[in-house]
Amino acid sequence: MVKYLDANLDNVFAALADPVRRKMAQSLASGERTMSELAAPFTMTLPAILKHIGVLQKCGIVITEKRGRVRYCRLDPAKLMDAQTWLEETGRFWNDKLQALNTYLESENNENQN
Repeated sequence: MVKYLDANLDNVFAALADPVRRKMAQSLASGERTMSELAAPFTMTLPAILKHIGVLQKCGIVITEKRGRVRYCRLDPAKLMDAQTWLEETGRFWNDKLQALNTYLESENNENQN
C-alpha cells in the first residue's frame, strides 16, 4: 500500500475534515478574499472564524497577508497538491486491488458454472 509518513499531510486532512474550513478553502479556490469576505457566509463569531482560519494557516493551506488595515487570505496550492498526490496514489492502489479481486471472482464463477 502507499505509505505517506507525513505529519503535514495529516494536518491538511484534519483541517479539511471540518465543513466550515472546507467551505473556506473552496471559497479561496476562486481567488484571494479578505477575512471579512471569508467570514460572511457563516453565522459564527469573529473569534470562531479566526480559529478556523488559524487552523488552515497552521497546516499551510492558507496564507494570510496584512495590507493596511485589511488582512487577506489565499490558498497555497502546494499543500493541496500533496494531498491530491496521496489521494491519487491511494486510489490507484485500491483500484488495482479491487480489479484483481474482480478478476479472481469472475474466474471462480466461471469454474463453478462449468
